[in-house]
Amino acid sequence: MSKITNALENEVAVVIANNLDKDLPRTRHQRAAIDKAFTRILKLIAPRIRHFIRQYGLAGHWEDAEQCCAIALHRAILGYDPAKAQFTTFVNWQIRGELQGLRFRLMVDQRPSARKVAAMTVSMNGITSRVDGEDMTLESVIEDEGALGRTEAAASDYLAKSATSALLDAFIEDTRVAAVEQLRRRPSPKRPPADPMARADLVQLRLHYRSVHPDDLASLDERLANDRAVVESRLFGSIASDDAVEPAVSKERARNIAKRASVAIGTLARTDPRFALMMH
Repeated sequence: MSKITNALENEVAVVIANNLDKDLPRTRHQRAAIDKAFTRILKLIAPRIRHFIRQYGLAGHWEDAEQCCAIALHRAILGYDPAKAQFTTFVNWQIRGELQGLRFRLMVDQRPSARKVAAMTVSMNGITSRVDGEDMTLESVIEDEGALGRTEAAASDYLAKSATSALLDAFIEDTRVAAVEQLRRRPSPKRPPADPMARADLVQLRLHYRSVHPDDLASLDERLANDRAVVESRLFGSIASDDAVEPAVSKERARNIAKRASVAIGTLARTDPRFALMMH
């Protein structure tokens, strides 16, 4: 290895040695040792930095290029592993990457696609003039003053719709529980028939009345799904008019369903702890 390579390895080792425990704050002596070592590293690697700046055509942006190289050097020191490569090899790629990124940001208009459409990069902080001659920045020209209001309104609508949907879910669930319980309480035949065979059928019939038949549950779920569609059409406007409701539901029934649901949903909002925040 050359003298410069050896010197770089030694100075990087100093920085790493004083920065081993990143969880603990460094002492004043450690900070001073790191700063001195970093300054010496910059001096040792300065010819390499100048070479890369010229190679990437960034001589016209020298200060920005030097700052990028300093950032690359700092990153290289923090990520360097002596067991994998020499520091000079590792830092070269870091510097190249930073300078390539800087060149892309500064010379974006030089790409063929940009030249084809005569694109031109301008600074957002550049000063321009209004029609009345008053100075202003380009950033203020493209600023959408109504964006915040629209964002807040959209967020409010989303939260309101989500909360209303949750209330509707709770209403449908409560309605289903009550309907299933009502089906279970259907009056069953009590007078025993004279025929023994018919008496056995009566036992089966009573068992049927104590439980809910799958066909009854399917019919109930279908009715509740239809009721939910009617309520959603009134709440969210997903259906333009009463004529768009399923033909099996009359306009009068749709109004009754929506009225009953609104009362039940209001009660849920006041009494259910899950929706207590909506009442404040």
